[in-house]
Amino acid sequence: MCSNYTPVTQSDRLLKFFGVVRERDELPADMWPLGLAPFIRLAEDGSGNPVCDDGMFGLLPHFATEMAAGRKTYNARSETVARLPSYRQAWSRGWRCIIPAEVIYEPNWETGHAVRWAIRQPGGLPVGIGGIYRKWQHPDGREFFTFAMLTVNADGHPVMQRFHKPGDEKRMVLIVDPKDFGRWLSCPVSEAPSFFAQCDGRLDAVEAPLPPRAPKSSSVRTSRPAQDEGPGLF
Repeated sequence: MCSNYTPVTQSDRLLKFFGVVRERDELPADMWPLGLAPFIRLAEDGSGNPVCDDGMFGLLPHFATEMAAGRKTYNARSETVARLPSYRQAWSRGWRCIIPAEVIYEPNWETGHAVRWAIRQPGGLPVGIGGIYRKWQHPDGREFFTFAMLTVNADGHPVMQRFHKPGDEKRMVLIVDPKDFGRWLSCPVSEAPSFFAQCDGRLDAVEAPLPPRAPKSSSVRTSRPAQDEGPGLF
């Protein structure tokens, strides 16, 4: 599962690697559930062109009554995305997206406790993570996009099987090959499960511990999740 990543936020990199224009231009920073980050979807004008929007990391179904529900819906299992209430409408409507990421972070337990590691493509190339998205209306009337990353089983993967607690199922985000970006966004729903597979490209992983939390006595508060916090089912 992935609850922490660094999104691609610089407009030149989004244009170069994903072929989309983003009006905002920001330096990348760590992202956690409920944060706002770029995602790529098909334009609603029927042109078939990809567009870049900002959305909340954590998909909110129409029946969600508060934004905090996104803390449980930032990852969608590929095996159950078509039937779980939180995700099935977005999936059945073909509301698929690509989430551009510079780095993905996962907890490594090989030392006996969770240590954050960074996973990325060699050469500084970003990855496109397959996901689903939808609009959500806040009780006060505001509308905004929300999204979730799709995950697949990671058993046997040379890199991703190293992460998460011993005994837990090994999972990884769905990484879409750049040549398939257009097809992932536009193919019929019946064909989309053909993408549910481990990536076969090389991934590099290095230790990248989180900085120490502020002391409890500090007046500064943080909402950063624990390193091994996982998603529930909303």
